[in-house]
Amino acid sequence: MSDQHAPSTPWRAEVIQDFARSELFQRTFQEGMDLVEETAGYLDGAGRQASKLLARNAALAYAAESMRLTTRLMQVASWLLVQRAVREGDMPPDAACEERYRLAGEDVCRAVGDGADDLPPALKILLDRSERLYERVRHLDRRMYVENEADEAPHPVLSQHDRLKTAFGS
Repeated sequence: MSDQHAPSTPWRAEVIQDFARSELFQRTFQEGMDLVEETAGYLDGAGRQASKLLARNAALAYAAESMRLTTRLMQVASWLLVQRAVREGDMPPDAACEERYRLAGEDVCRAVGDGADDLPPALKILLDRSERLYERVRHLDRRMYVENEADEAPHPVLSQHDRLKTAFGS
């Protein structure tokens, strides 16, 4: 499609808006933004100091994993900010369906790096928390924008139910 919009239906717009207004979204948004802030503080402070004490291979692993961590969190933060824009009425739900607003970077964000054993414990904790958050947001993204695309065709059971209602005049 030239306008880059995923197929949308009125019920999909409702699903997107309902999620954006939900307590689940609010908690996930807060967790994501808090983790971004905590990670930035760590990487600029204690993490920078800890990385200077690492052996060469561990320092390379630290650099790679901190980049993966940053990428993962920026993907999550971008996705959450789009959902907040929908909630606040700054973006229509149909626009949130565009590929450019969807969670991306899966090849980098879900990859497993080498040398994690030698990383500072605080970085390992941040990596684990960010992985779990990314996976939750990935699940939400797929449920809202990917899996529902297949559901836009009539559900076979509901279709049969509608036929029965029509046949029996109820």
